[in-house]
Amino acid sequence: MKHLQRFSMSLLTTLVLAGCSVTPTYERPAAPASAAFKEALPADQAGQWKTAQPAEDQLRGAWWELFKDEQLNRLEVQAQAANQSLKAAAARLAQARALQRQARSSLFPEVTANFGPTRQRASPASQGLADDGPATSSTLWRAQAGVSYEADLFGRVSSTVDAATADAQQSEALLRSVQLALQADVAQNYFQVRQLDAERQVYVQTLDLREQTLKLVERRYKEGDISELDVARARSELASAQSEALGIDRNRAAAEHALAVLLGLAPSEFSLPATPLARIDLRVPAGLPSGLLERRPDIAAAERAMAAANDRIGAARAAFFPQLNITGYAGYESSELGHLFQWSSRTFLLGPLTGAMLSLPIFDAGRRQAGLDRARAVYEEDVANYRQSVLGAFREVEDNLASLRILDDQIGAQDRAVQASSRAAQLSHTQYKEGSISYLDVIDSDRTVLAQQRISVQLDGARALSTVNLIRALGGGWSLPTPQVGDTGKIEQPSAKATAAPAGQAGTAPAVPVAAR
Repeated sequence: MKHLQRFSMSLLTTLVLAGCSVTPTYERPAAPASAAFKEALPADQAGQWKTAQPAEDQLRGAWWELFKDEQLNRLEVQAQAANQSLKAAAARLAQARALQRQARSSLFPEVTANFGPTRQRASPASQGLADDGPATSSTLWRAQAGVSYEADLFGRVSSTVDAATADAQQSEALLRSVQLALQADVAQNYFQVRQLDAERQVYVQTLDLREQTLKLVERRYKEGDISELDVARARSELASAQSEALGIDRNRAAAEHALAVLLGLAPSEFSLPATPLARIDLRVPAGLPSGLLERRPDIAAAERAMAAANDRIGAARAAFFPQLNITGYAGYESSELGHLFQWSSRTFLLGPLTGAMLSLPIFDAGRRQAGLDRARAVYEEDVANYRQSVLGAFREVEDNLASLRILDDQIGAQDRAVQASSRAAQLSHTQYKEGSISYLDVIDSDRTVLAQQRISVQLDGARALSTVNLIRALGGGWSLPTPQVGDTGKIEQPSAKATAAPAGQAGTAPAVPVAAR
């Protein structure tokens, strides 16, 4: 009865001490943020779609479907199923979750079973005999079960588990970040290929026009109306346009190869049909800067890194306090295997304090203090990285908002330049046929219209890329249900389509807050 009371008191004392955690209370550090984005449109011009209210652990939605391009939709699905970088990130998540389960196992007792014989020869001196006295040998069979458990004094074990949990959450956020980056990279490479297709189309039209012009110049030369110089100039302009068109083909091949790698394919296995880029006209409201802290998976990852570092400070502090290990063995011992499981052969072993062993560190030449200092320094580093991630996210949003705002005006001005240059080129050809101007004027006007058309196509491509970059900088969209990420890191993609919800519609949030212009 007395032994039972002592054990009960020891257990109660252990439970009380286990609640004395020395881990600092974690609070997310303040990060620089303004009330509104500098480059955001006024509320009356930002569209009428409801702003999303996301969380960092949710899938970023099929935001690319808002471009209404079936080819892009298929490429995005293919990339998420086969991209190797995404698979590597999923494997890192699986590793982090395995480490989390490994750390969590420390919260429970460890039970082991042992069976086997031992053969021992005791020396004469150990038995109090002369060195040359008789010695005896003995065989001992054992069948035992052992239990070991570290009581969570001062929160050392729970802090380690919390740190591993935060690490797993960080890995999941990084997986979301890689996934969002992959989606954006596929969209950007796709639009780049289509931009080059549009430029190639401009050159096809230019080559056709210059071939017709060359025929006209050669006919007039044969008729004696002009000199051979005009023929040479016309042939030079045609060859120059052909060379530039081949340069576009070379750039398109490289862009197509890059897209193939994103899809998890060898470049020789992938070919994208030529489809000139049409003008993309979507407006993406930026929302509030404070919402960016919830939307961006990389910011979420940086925040989870801080939480893990904070928990490791607690584990490092706990090293200064006593550590309580409870151990015990029970089973059978016998000199013969046939008598091993007889009731009289039973045995047990408990450590001091009814199975508890309390160790108190006294001197270690500063090792524990160095570990605590390192844990604090890691936390300070993670705080700085978090704040830098927030600043970088704000800059990316502002950059792309400014880019889109300026591109709107630039594209309008460029459209006027294309119209004016096309009209000038048309007039120059007419006047040349009439013999009122020289062929140099025709060449100059043709070069101008080609340059203006190409700039116009490039601006359309820049607007498409900036739109994708803004969506990426904002963290994507959240209209789809959160997928389940298993312990292996495999992501199950939902099949629902992303839609933008009008403002005021309850219970919905757009894939990305995009409104048609």
